[in-house]
Amino acid sequence: MNARPRETLLPIGPLVAAIGGVLLIVSLGLDWYGPYSGFSSFEFLDLLLVVLALVTLAELAAALGVLRTPLRDGTLLVVGALALLIVLSQLINHPPVGNERDVETGLWLGLGGAALMLAGAILSTARIAISVEPRTRTAAVSTPPPEQAPTVADEPRP
Repeated sequence: MNARPRETLLPIGPLVAAIGGVLLIVSLGLDWYGPYSGFSSFEFLDLLLVVLALVTLAELAAALGVLRTPLRDGTLLVVGALALLIVLSQLINHPPVGNERDVETGLWLGLGGAALMLAGAILSTARIAISVEPRTRTAAVSTPPPEQAPTVADEPRP
């Protein structure tokens, strides 16, 4: 076993896209047009949006090494752009159930989720990641550098 702690990389692009995908799925359960949710407003587009959001979650799992997917590098960019295009088209051109209805919170949340999916896809092309390293107890309790005076917290306990 290796005595050195393992460093983990969290990819920012797929993480942001996955957060957007979760927001998009949640938004479909909320009201989009008056009392009608996204699931009850659409015939096919709601299922397509759920599939696109699940692809972003699968891409995050693949980036973390949890899942192996046959997805290519540009898939996340196409998925994010398609999701944003679908939600924007429903904002501009309402479905028949929403013609005389006001736009509700669910549509705006869906628009934000789709925008996050596209932003995460753009960030994933830059391959930016956060490095996370677990801390051990011995590393957490260390002696202060010589230029710092010891504090009360550094005194040994009886």
